[in-house]
Amino acid sequence: MSTVYAVFDTNVLVSALMSKREDSPTVLLLNHVLDGRIVLVYNEEIVSEYQEVLHRDKFGFSDERIKTVLEVVRTGLCLGRTPSNEVFPDQDDAVFYEVALSKEGTFLITGNLRHFPKSPIVVTPAEMISILEAK
Repeated sequence: MSTVYAVFDTNVLVSALMSKREDSPTVLLLNHVLDGRIVLVYNEEIVSEYQEVLHRDKFGFSDERIKTVLEVVRTGLCLGRTPSNEVFPDQDDAVFYEVALSKEGTFLITGNLRHFPKSPIVVTPAEMISILEAK
């Protein structure tokens, strides 16, 4: 079993936590983080965004659940940003892409492909599951 490095866009994390289906791609990906198959790559800007979004009232996640999720994230690899010349519809998304660029072979997993440059490292949760199954 080879290890895969990945940055989770915030929507992937939220989707995994909200899903009622154990076989949804986002839940499977989070399980792969827990079993060590995926190592999350992050920086403190990403953790801050996760924290802010997960605390939104509309999601209703408990403080304890958020704390646990962020502890899991922090078991990953904390890296800086590798600046890119890409233009993003929302500049706040650049951090996810640039952190993924900081370690060769790292994927950026997102449910919003249109928010990121067309690149082989930017994949949907379902595409990442297929990549993992092929390894």
